[in-house]
Amino acid sequence: NKKEVVFVTKDTNLRVKADALGLKAVDYEPNKTPIDELYSGVTEYTVPGDVVDSFFREKKLKIDDVELMPNEFVILRDEEDPNHMTYGRFDTLKKMVIPVSSAVEGIWGIHPKNLEQTFAMDLLLNDDVQLVTLVGKAGTGKTLLALAIGLKKSVDDNMYHRMLVSRPIFPMGKDIGFLPGDVEEKLNPWMQPIFDNLEFIMSQGAGHRKGRGRSFMELVNQGMINIEPLTYIRGRSIPNQFLIVDEAQNLTPHEIKTIITRAGQNTKVVLTGDCYQIDNPYLDSSNNGLTYVVERFKAELIAGHVTLRKGERSGLAELATNLL
Repeated sequence: NKKEVVFVTKDTNLRVKADALGLKAVDYEPNKTPIDELYSGVTEYTVPGDVVDSFFREKKLKIDDVELMPNEFVILRDEEDPNHMTYGRFDTLKKMVIPVSSAVEGIWGIHPKNLEQTFAMDLLLNDDVQLVTLVGKAGTGKTLLALAIGLKKSVDDNMYHRMLVSRPIFPMGKDIGFLPGDVEEKLNPWMQPIFDNLEFIMSQGAGHRKGRGRSFMELVNQGMINIEPLTYIRGRSIPNQFLIVDEAQNLTPHEIKTIITRAGQNTKVVLTGDCYQIDNPYLDSSNNGLTYVVERFKAELIAGHVTLRKGERSGLAELATNLL
């Protein structure tokens, strides 16, 4: 009675080699969440028109007969007139759908351009939501929104001592090799996307009372913004900070756990990423740390999630994302 030997590995290349040698090889499954089954954070219902009118009038809607996750967003659409609609966020404690935070006037010159961005802004502005996950393809505005509201909360409102921004160091394509200079100089190429977003926000918020005539480097030099790699985060405690981790899809579930458990008192953690753009050779859209967190935290009162689908960067970028 020969026992079947099965080779279990997350390394795709090893599975291919094993298959070539006639050895059965399978992926390690426990942490996998199929991307098309990932919790989106938004649900839509078709309702009678008077329900929509009631929500407009009362600014609340009692929910008893449907099961919603904490901080899940609800779109209510008139069954007779699809253009007659409203939306809100589910408050688990009140068992009600309540209006979302209004950001019509913009934050540091950044305005929500679609419903998904409005929902994302609501979570980012909500001080009771300590963990926010934003998943979306390139150009949906997830990083830009997080940075703009991080500036508001840390610079304007003084809710946090500083905004800490980080991202994993994974090259797209072949690595260019060693870089000259100190840690800051080595880090600059990796953090350039963050710098680009901050520069754009500063240009949009040129009339802002605290942004007028300043560059983001001034805020960096003043300690209001701290940009660093994730490499040295283990063992740290990070209190009173607005922590943004960009490109979180390149992190493993273990690495994500390490980051979130660094959060001290009064720290908000924001994870952003595109689960279809993964540079880590040992991860895919279904087993990366970002999808893992979305599924594990979706039922928690202090967490919220939105999947952003509509690209706003440019028509070309949107077309490339959909076609290529």
